[in-house]
Amino acid sequence: MPRTVTSTASTAWKGDLLSGSGSTTLETSQLGTMDLSWKARAEDAEQGTTSPEELIGAAHSACYSMQFSNMLAENGTPPTSLDTTADVDFNIGEGGITGIRLSVTARIDGIEEADFQRLAEEAKSSCPVSKALAGVDITLTATLA
Repeated sequence: MPRTVTSTASTAWKGDLLSGSGSTTLETSQLGTMDLSWKARAEDAEQGTTSPEELIGAAHSACYSMQFSNMLAENGTPPTSLDTTADVDFNIGEGGITGIRLSVTARIDGIEEADFQRLAEEAKSSCPVSKALAGVDITLTATLA
């Protein structure tokens, strides 16, 4: 029987977009609160300040890694390690996320390159975060180390 798990984050914002600032809190995990600002999002990444796009990148790289590791295990070739990056492009002029570039480097014993590439692409398509972001162009570079 399907079971729904809900994860919650919240944001408090003060002021207008350009001069205001805020903070996002990871409510479910209680792992912390991160500061937000337009400057960090659209001009200069400030140390200690995040953006919605960085948070999407974190969610996407984590979800993809989990999906891919499960598919590799089901294939009989569990990974030793997966290092995944998600670069999220935000176009200020159009006001939107225009693309996500996933990149994974994997250490896996006993897998053929063709099977690795096939499973990497299938994981990209079936990852729940990829599905949620289906309106955005998502590319993948997968490398066996």
